[in-house]
Amino acid sequence: MAPPVITITRQYASGGSDVAHRVARELGWDVIDNEFVDEVARRAGLPPDAVAQRDERVPGLLERLARTLAAGSPEAFIATAGASGGEPPPPDEAAIVRLTERVIAEAAAHGRIVLVGRGAQAVLAQRPDALHAYVVAGKPWRIRLAVERLGVIEPDAERVLDETDRRRDQYVRTYYGRPRQDVVNYDLVLNTEKLGIEGAAALVVTEARRRRWT
Repeated sequence: MAPPVITITRQYASGGSDVAHRVARELGWDVIDNEFVDEVARRAGLPPDAVAQRDERVPGLLERLARTLAAGSPEAFIATAGASGGEPPPPDEAAIVRLTERVIAEAAAHGRIVLVGRGAQAVLAQRPDALHAYVVAGKPWRIRLAVERLGVIEPDAERVLDETDRRRDQYVRTYYGRPRQDVVNYDLVLNTEKLGIEGAAALVVTEARRRRWT
């Protein structure tokens, strides 16, 4: 049986990342958010020995994933600089999507992971030991959180919310043919405006424990 994994999909500024980190802390699991995926992707484009040199500065899971990816299929990742010593060209979008899928797959194989965003709920849709949660909240509440906690300028807040969610929806629709907002794709839909971050995280933890994942 595959090790369990939790995915957190969220509306922008709904507190979904905070929910994910609280869930991971309560369960004693690792959490992989967008920044983590970006860093693995960058390091996976480096030679494995260069990745290994960074052990003391970053989490061990990141390094294990990056080494596995870089050693296992380097041609799929960001090209390293050539003999000219120049900077590597940026990867195209399809390459980034493939790399992101590999990061998600490697992390899921490790198990006991909380994955935030990046279409993880679509990549792992058929995985039996996966719990998929969708974190939502009312727009006025999310606008306030975006301004107070995410540094968004108030006159731009509604546009930033709409554009960010639209890009996330389009990513999942384009590459996986799934409507990200369709609630039937999730085991739990959590309204942080009503439940609070702590309450939403508690429900995920309760379900994980009900499934005897702890």
